[in-house]
Amino acid sequence: MRISRIYLKNWMNFREADVGELADVVYVLGANAAGKSNLLEAIRFVRDLAKTRGGGLQQAIESRGGIKKIRCLHARKDTEVVVALQIADDELSAKWSYEIAFNLPGSGHREPQVVRETVKRTNSSGGESILLERPDKKDKQDSFLLRETSLEQASANAEFRDLASFLGSVSYVHLVPQLLKFGDQIGGRVLEDDPFGQEFLFRIARTQARTRDARLRRVEKALQAVVPQLEDLQFVKDEITGQPHLEMRFKHHRPRGAKQREDQFSDGTLRIIALLWLMQESGGGPLLLEEPELSLNEDVVRQLPELFSRIVKSQKTKRQIILTTHSEALLSNPGINSDSLLLVIPSDEGSQLRKTSEQENNALSVGLSPGEVVLPVVRKANKALQLTLDL
Repeated sequence: MRISRIYLKNWMNFREADVGELADVVYVLGANAAGKSNLLEAIRFVRDLAKTRGGGLQQAIESRGGIKKIRCLHARKDTEVVVALQIADDELSAKWSYEIAFNLPGSGHREPQVVRETVKRTNSSGGESILLERPDKKDKQDSFLLRETSLEQASANAEFRDLASFLGSVSYVHLVPQLLKFGDQIGGRVLEDDPFGQEFLFRIARTQARTRDARLRRVEKALQAVVPQLEDLQFVKDEITGQPHLEMRFKHHRPRGAKQREDQFSDGTLRIIALLWLMQESGGGPLLLEEPELSLNEDVVRQLPELFSRIVKSQKTKRQIILTTHSEALLSNPGINSDSLLLVIPSDEGSQLRKTSEQENNALSVGLSPGEVVLPVVRKANKALQLTLDL
């Protein structure tokens, strides 16, 4: 299963956006502050609705600062916020559709309420059935019920539990190497779902030993193509504290080399290890990545699209990857299909979200890379946001 269409209304940067036919690997392109992260945030929002623990509408809105911080500043009289996703099931050629619209009520308790919640199922022959349509009769009798979505309630989502499980399994990780290296010294609070990878080592530790070792061998093999001096990547536990660690051998003039742990790895090495590990994890929902090129050598970044494509194709159950980037090195790979590209274009009426145009597709089809064709378009649209220094 994969997300095949996204519709947004009054969501953060986007007054309205609608894109379909999303690929197995999606590259979200745009300049700084255009709204790339906010697109991923919409998917994470629905994930938070579907989570079996600590989720739900009120928590999802509150954790983002309330509805006023979620609602697009360009919203006019129509102030409801809408997030709609279409989910394609490749094997069955069927589709799920989920839409959630919410707003503050006009009177009474000023807590967010469901304005509309629908779930539809389209079968392989094209027949559509409506599994959920709210507000329903019960909601009209008791408006307090609108404080919760049906997606978050096990007693209400029986007919579309496969959809709820898929949406609840979305993963988002933006590993910050310093938090992993110096977590003990920093002693910071770990956010729910660990979006910054502070507990990445515990994530590895919880994996069954045989699976863990096989994944680390594949990570090591990929790493050696980039850093030949590193070998023998292993998971170890501190003999005294029991803390999990990653350990590698650094080859030098001495026969045995020198063992190093994660706090001695470069930021780029840690990020590529995390990236390679995450892409091997099994999970139904998409893997969301923020600027995977950060801290990586440009030669490595250029190889990422091929790596993403190869891993997705090799999985028994394909896992969609949706990532944000504005890296020229990453987009210099001519193997990136035009179907994989999403452009976030800022404007005076909120950011626009679109796929590549016919003219851009023609340029890509003759061998030009997305970096040559699409990045100039994004930069041109972002001219008004460029920083200037008067010295």
